[in-house]
Amino acid sequence: MLDANVLATAKEEERIRGAYARREGDVPPQRYSPFSVANLLRTQEVERCLLRLMRKHGHSNLGSQKILEIGCGSGYWLRKFIEWGARPENLYGIDLIHERVAQGRELLPAAVQLHCGNASELKFPDKEFDLVCQFTVFTSILERDLQARIASEMLRVKREDGLILWYDFCVDNPWNPDVKGVNRKQIEHLFAGSHLDLCRITLAPPLARPIGRFSPLLYQAASSAKLFCTHFAGVIEK
Repeated sequence: MLDANVLATAKEEERIRGAYARREGDVPPQRYSPFSVANLLRTQEVERCLLRLMRKHGHSNLGSQKILEIGCGSGYWLRKFIEWGARPENLYGIDLIHERVAQGRELLPAAVQLHCGNASELKFPDKEFDLVCQFTVFTSILERDLQARIASEMLRVKREDGLILWYDFCVDNPWNPDVKGVNRKQIEHLFAGSHLDLCRITLAPPLARPIGRFSPLLYQAASSAKLFCTHFAGVIEK
């Protein structure tokens, strides 16, 4: 008989694959295009925040850093790390969805190592990576036990002086039942015993799109106010 955890994980994996397949058909491609002003402002804000935090925590020289991204998709953030100075042979990614991994292999340098699989059982030694990253992965996982196992694996493969980079929703999306926000208390529980350096970021998309088109300066002001920001960005370290 299969273990209950194995069955629950398999069921959750299937749900996640189905949710992403539906989203591919429902979301207009231009929504996440760099030519969308709101999306460009959002990604630039996230970049500035993460670069500032990496510099603050002593990880500004990425040339020798070994980096793993959980839920890497087609490799958008792995390509960003290359722009920031990381070497392709030091970059690793894992994603549940085969098609996204295949696309990443087309877009990324051949030296980047991509794997298709479940991040709750990483095939890497302990303390292998300087940076372990996740971008809007945990909110896509509704099974709390699976979240906990992935968090445990991220801590396991992170070096003692390494960082976990976090960017994810901290509130629920009322229009998307396939995701659920992860608040600060839940992050503290997932990474118990760790220090969190988090900031609220990213203006709520229903506001961001019209404001961004109207005035980038107004977008930045509204986002800086934090009142209508929907994400946490930050680092987690021992």
